[in-house]
Amino acid sequence: MIRKATIQDVKTIYGLLQIFGKQGDLLPRPLTRIYDHLRDFWVYEDEAEMKVRGCCALQFCWEDLAEVRSLAVHPEVQRAGIGEKLVMAAIEEAISYDIKKLFTLTYRPDFFSRFGFFRIDRTDLPLKIWGDCLLCVKFPDCDETAMMRELNGGMSLPETPLSDQLPE
Repeated sequence: MIRKATIQDVKTIYGLLQIFGKQGDLLPRPLTRIYDHLRDFWVYEDEAEMKVRGCCALQFCWEDLAEVRSLAVHPEVQRAGIGEKLVMAAIEEAISYDIKKLFTLTYRPDFFSRFGFFRIDRTDLPLKIWGDCLLCVKFPDCDETAMMRELNGGMSLPETPLSDQLPE
């Protein structure tokens, strides 16, 4: 089940982000930042186990620009379409707010390209987004791929689940 995060999810979200932060796959977030941005997060809750197993955030930057960030799915349940569902929830939310452009900074450009994101030069992004980058251990030698998706009043999402399109 995909739902908006609650205060009870903060420590689980933090734990998920730490897993991938330690691997160098995303920027880990301090616990206080997750509390500060909790309303940005969507989570996937395994209804059978009643456990949060994935998260993704949509952070607004400007009136027409938002970032898809902090996408993490527990290693035990990866490749089950959870990441896809979380990103789709973020895209649908962006459309509902009439956001025109979404961007992401990622080590998984092939994953995001399936959602209509395309590569851009990081310098094309507004300076405002670089605040978190200053805290990153890789700054100023960032090796993430910057990607953008134009929404322009909404864009239809795939009819066939992306997980059904993946090779086994």
